[in-house]
Amino acid sequence: MGAPFSRRWFLLSSAMASSVSGLAGIDTVAHSQSVPQRPGNLLVISSGNGIKAVEKAMAILEAGGSTLDAVVEGVALVEDDPEEDGVGYGGLPNADGEVELDASVMSGPTGAAGAVGALKYIRNPVRVARLVMERTSRVFLVGEGALRFALAHGFHKEDLLTEKSRQRWLQWKEELSDKDDWVAPPNKAPQKPERPQGTINCLAIDAQGDISGVTSTSGLAFKMPGRVGDSPIIGAGLYVDNRVGAAGSTGNGEANIKVVGAHSVVEFMRQGRSPEQACLETLKRVVDLYRGTPPNLSFYALNKSREFGAATLFKGAKYCAHDGSRAVVRESVWLLEKK
Repeated sequence: MGAPFSRRWFLLSSAMASSVSGLAGIDTVAHSQSVPQRPGNLLVISSGNGIKAVEKAMAILEAGGSTLDAVVEGVALVEDDPEEDGVGYGGLPNADGEVELDASVMSGPTGAAGAVGALKYIRNPVRVARLVMERTSRVFLVGEGALRFALAHGFHKEDLLTEKSRQRWLQWKEELSDKDDWVAPPNKAPQKPERPQGTINCLAIDAQGDISGVTSTSGLAFKMPGRVGDSPIIGAGLYVDNRVGAAGSTGNGEANIKVVGAHSVVEFMRQGRSPEQACLETLKRVVDLYRGTPPNLSFYALNKSREFGAATLFKGAKYCAHDGSRAVVRESVWLLEKK
């Protein structure tokens, strides 16, 4: 069971409030963060760990690069950062101490998509996912097949487990149980093992209205070997429709897969909802599905009109945005507050 929460929902309109099933005591808890942009503006948004990604992506757009170039290289920059333990090099490993990476890419102008899952030894899964999209007739490669594909295209194997991440994994093993053979160092107070869920999502639209998106992750920390979450699944962790907009996610992958989250957000935008409203409507489906304490999940979205927004189940998440003038960190709107 997760932490208890007060069922206080962000209220966008009475129509939205009436659509929520099984919840009471509705209060306003946040102000709208959606921001419309002037037609022709460049725009990049990302999850809260993507400030460097949106800056890199915007520089590529301003230099005349495509939205696909922008989001792929912006996220690759974060994948290269050993201090970012949720993606790429330095990502927290699975239960066996091996780093397995997932990523997806989708291009709005072409409608093409590519993804890799459970990829070992390659620090930039987002670049491999792009090659799957551009150099195969398939969408999704996993495991050993994804690795062989990457090596065939000139990527080099390397150990992705940094000393910092190895120590985090070792601590988790030692503190996981007092009944197994792993023992923590003497004179060290035991702590409750934590399992972070680190992921980055990045979306961009250019002056022509073309949209692309990327999601990359090392997945749930200390996961079962071979476990793949929502990040590389087109329609769950990422979805782009060049006529409508784009959406991506971070957080509990299993919950997002069950509601086909990114696709749902885009479909709500197709029906006329703002990016923020679309994210909130999709999160309501997660709450309805779990009915108890839902796992945390965040969505990020932008539309063809260059409106953008983000929403999270529990208060406290942030996201990044760059409109061509500067990169800023914004607070995501939320549905629930933990007590």
